[in-house]
Amino acid sequence: MTKILHVGLGPLGQKTVKFALERGFKIVAAVDPAPDKVGKDLGELCGLKKLGVKIRPTVAAALKGKKADVAVVTTVSGLRKLLPQVEELAKKKLPIVSTCEELSFPWRTQPALARKIDAICKKRKIALLGTGVNPGYLMDYLPTALTAIAQRVDAIKVSRIQDATVRRVPFQQKIGAGLTVEEFRQKEKEGTLRHVGLPESVDLIAARMGWKLTRKSESLDPVLADREITSGFKPIHPGMACGVEQIGRGFVGDKEVITLHFRAAVGEPKAYDTVEVVGEPSFRSTIEGGINGDIATCAITLNAIASILEAKPGLRTMSDVMPVAYSK
Repeated sequence: MTKILHVGLGPLGQKTVKFALERGFKIVAAVDPAPDKVGKDLGELCGLKKLGVKIRPTVAAALKGKKADVAVVTTVSGLRKLLPQVEELAKKKLPIVSTCEELSFPWRTQPALARKIDAICKKRKIALLGTGVNPGYLMDYLPTALTAIAQRVDAIKVSRIQDATVRRVPFQQKIGAGLTVEEFRQKEKEGTLRHVGLPESVDLIAARMGWKLTRKSESLDPVLADREITSGFKPIHPGMACGVEQIGRGFVGDKEVITLHFRAAVGEPKAYDTVEVVGEPSFRSTIEGGINGDIATCAITLNAIASILEAKPGLRTMSDVMPVAYSK
């Protein structure tokens, strides 16, 4: 039975804990520095029966007298903020699976920081993986996996269109649901509003395809409500933002070889995930209704544990670990 140290107990972390227990993982310790969580029983915080695991503010305190096989980290989206957590866990020689979006493929967006994290992990002989439903699977790893049947690949196009109504409140807030256009643009300037990870997904695809991109671009715009929407975490009036639309592009010369279209909005009428491969043969694969991001992120994080325990030391990506699959 794999023993987990769980770090980060927001809504996503709590759902991951529930999934882990359902799957038979053993959570031996938990970390979250939030004052309203420290000292509470992990099970009670997650709406379950008592587990006898008290939430501690630091890794050292949580692991006192305990032994874990792996750390599951559901904390931050940014690589720089993740760094001290990696350093702390590496000292305990714990392999790490993290939902940090910028960790999914940071070799080209933040090369110096990626090399530093890689060196820390190699020194302690542990592997570290950033994964999730997106980035980490639907808009990067899955498209590259589908090219296995292609004789030639000229371009890859991915569309992820989501109804954010079913997503957790922090996600709805992150995509700007319920903001005026002015508030949306202000948060965009502050860097607190966007789907994180689109440039990393472009880079992962390019690296896997062997494409040397000459340039990349990313656009970000609000999705505006055309009616009163009450299905989200707060009422949204016509003309307000109900979500976000981002398009990431990768070019080789003047040719657009990667197009990633991400749109998530409360009340989106039709959700789906589509991968289109242009080449020989050209084909399209669509998941009607789309994939629930919260469920899928928690599931893939747990499913990736087996792969990271077998991986070579260092900073790893989904394209260079043992293929992740469901396992009991």
